[in-house]
Amino acid sequence: MSKEKFAGVKGMNDMLPADATIWQTVQQTAVGVLERYGYQEIRTPILENTKVFTRGVGEVTDIVEKEMYSFTDSMNGDQLTLRPECTSAVVRSVNEHNLLYGATQRLWYMGPMFRHERPQRGRYRQFHQLGAEALGMEGPEIDAEMIIMLARIWKELGVGDVHLELNTLGALTERQAHREALIRYFEGNQDILDEDAKRRLYTNPLRILDTKNPEMQDLVNAAPRLLDFLGDDSRQFLDRMESIVSAAGINYVINPRLVRGLDYYNHTVFEWITDKLGAQGTICGGGRYDPLIEMLGGRPAPGVGFAMGMERVIELMRECGNVPQKAQTDVYVLHHGGETQVKAMLLAEAMRDLGVRVMVHPNKGSIKSQMKKADASGACFAVFATEDELASGTVSVKALREGATVYAEQTTVALDQAADAIAKALSFRAE
Repeated sequence: MSKEKFAGVKGMNDMLPADATIWQTVQQTAVGVLERYGYQEIRTPILENTKVFTRGVGEVTDIVEKEMYSFTDSMNGDQLTLRPECTSAVVRSVNEHNLLYGATQRLWYMGPMFRHERPQRGRYRQFHQLGAEALGMEGPEIDAEMIIMLARIWKELGVGDVHLELNTLGALTERQAHREALIRYFEGNQDILDEDAKRRLYTNPLRILDTKNPEMQDLVNAAPRLLDFLGDDSRQFLDRMESIVSAAGINYVINPRLVRGLDYYNHTVFEWITDKLGAQGTICGGGRYDPLIEMLGGRPAPGVGFAMGMERVIELMRECGNVPQKAQTDVYVLHHGGETQVKAMLLAEAMRDLGVRVMVHPNKGSIKSQMKKADASGACFAVFATEDELASGTVSVKALREGATVYAEQTTVALDQAADAIAKALSFRAE
């Protein structure tokens, strides 16, 4: 038999038990905030028809051109793609199930996304996003509310100073006028453009503004700004959103180079950025995408949303020293094996009926060795279901942690009262 030791796929990482608490904390905290704003969960498959993304994200984008995991289904020839982002998938689902007919929707999702790019800190080939979509709502007020909601999430996660950058992509006619100005500008400076910029010049010149090439920064900084092409309606939209965000006490800067990487955005775009993660400082991005619902076959309707990178937010929490700890169990039950183990298991079931997390030592061993396991589990209490104690219809309870003050010393409790007494002791400790 082969003894080959397998490794995971490069850029697709395991989440180990030691990391579970911080993942759960981020999700539960964010979802707790989202639910206070009326958002409900939606789940979509990780596989979608490739056209969901080529039509929605845009064919001349890095995601579609370079990063998507796409393949032909060998059974029926369908063109399928592992989702590289979830907004298009959510909109596909909303259209398919007619969720916007006579209604608006506030939806949140969390799950894995897939992009074939060079793995580095905070950027992986399988990564996780938690995001939200507000569908069927016009006006800058919902955009501002979403930004305020995100500020609350950062505050409750305790991730420190996170900076907000805003921009607008205006309306379609304004973007077209800006596009023509960009093409003329970059045509006159083709000797400075790199190969990627030259390739995008006539297909998606707006994406040139997002270049990371240091040799092009001066050129890009002097490029025509979309802000200068805005009409009155788009200017009023941006001004109204800014006024609400400012009234909420949220600091921000307008970044005219902020364009995001997806074609479906219009009007508002935003990013939340930290300076604690180096080059991968963007932890959340989003904006308004009014054309997308119709692009994917639905009736015309507005939408705005965001997605946060879970891995990056978790890295930021670690950088801030904000790593929650969670014990493996509340109670660890020790025994002498045989019938004492059976009774220990039944006592554990009684405690679990009351919501207590209980581990029973899995095999026979000395009480000393079992106590080492009990201490390592992080349990608040050790319960001794030994032969002598069970023979007298009792168990002993000992506090293992500072703060578990109900049983500061080892205390004897009647076996038939033990589950209630320990559950009560844990609730007292929690208070």
